Amino acid sequence: MNTTNQTSILLIMPYGSVGGMERLALSFYDFYKSKGYAIKALKFIKLDNDIINFGEDELFFKGYDFSAMSRFERFSFYFKAPVLIRKLIKQYKVTHSIAFGDMANLFSSVSFSSEYKIGSIHALKSIEFKHPTSFHKITKWGYKSTYKNLDKLVCISKAIKMDIIENCGYKFSNIQIIYNPHDINQLIHLSNEPITNANEKKLFSKKTIIFLGRLSIQKSPWHFIKAFSLLVKHQPETNLVVIGDGDATVISYIHKQVKELKLEKNVFFLGRKSNPYKYLKAANVLVLSSHYEGTPNVIVESIAIGTPVVSSYCTKGIIELMATKDYNETTNNIEVEAGIVTPNLFKGELGIPRSSKVFKEEEQLSQALKKMITDDSFKLALQKNRKVLLQKFDLENVCSTYLNKI
Repeated sequence: MNTTNQTSILLIMPYGSVGGMERLALSFYDFYKSKGYAIKALKFIKLDNDIINFGEDELFFKGYDFSAMSRFERFSFYFKAPVLIRKLIKQYKVTHSIAFGDMANLFSSVSFSSEYKIGSIHALKSIEFKHPTSFHKITKWGYKSTYKNLDKLVCISKAIKMDIIENCGYKFSNIQIIYNPHDINQLIHLSNEPITNANEKKLFSKKTIIFLGRLSIQKSPWHFIKAFSLLVKHQPETNLVVIGDGDATVISYIHKQVKELKLEKNVFFLGRKSNPYKYLKAANVLVLSSHYEGTPNVIVESIAIGTPVVSSYCTKGIIELMATKDYNETTNNIEVEAGIVTPNLFKGELGIPRSSKVFKEEEQLSQALKKMITDDSFKLALQKNRKVLLQKFDLENVCSTYLNKI
């Protein structure tokens, strides 16, 4: 690795929202900045309500979202972005670039610049590609062609590496498994900030389940809402708090779902929060019901803060995060050191569900949530095993490994 005064880093990401990749980019930025590296952070899209910001080191291409672009403008952007990246790399004499996610990876891979190029994959792509889009087709082409131009492609779990090789046709040898880094001390510091809003504080005076993340097709929040509706029948004094924004279609659907299930007095949408960790700490359990994931940052954050997790078996990477030993996928709930892993909820088709009928795996998710909020032993088990679970996410080790050549 180059010495500090020779190294100039460009972080490349699509957005500045409160999603896992954006929070990860901020962790890298804070660490490299503290070590004296020259660093810039590029967002393809910068919005007024961005939660993740990089001050004077922030660069961006557009001040409005892809959804506001015409089809022609969007494709024009796709063609221009690699050229613009190349110009920035020359302008700031960048020696290392780190791309977060496939859009950034792809544009970096065809920028034909000479820095040490690092890409990263954060989710199970074979499942994501079942939701066909034009960009997914371009990405799959990149896996078989332009990704060879990356000096290193980081997969954040063993499961993701095997998935892109076995199921997505990835054929290059530039892959390295590196888990996501986390500044544990900073997470704890942020989680200790008090909730000062009286109405919000009142929500957490009851048993509370929390979702924290982007409301998207991938996260399939309708599953945990249906599971919660079953729970409330037996535990009516329980709240569900949802923090985050996302896909307008998904948000509209789940608001309608809450109304139809008559959950308005128990489900609360708080939107984006600049410090979501104080809410995570105040909750009894974090819930995820994703159709696919990599190794979700929010699970590590929840472990660090001390809040147990209930998550669907949306990838083998969940086990890598939540347990100290391996478990095979099963049709039963699995109790592990960080909480409970419930059976996979994906039924082979991505998108807004066509039926509101509750199925078995959602019932099992509900059972896990009920067990979690009525049994304190899960929180005690997490406290006991927390240090072991967090070892592989050491911030300094991970950030240094990223810059090292394979």
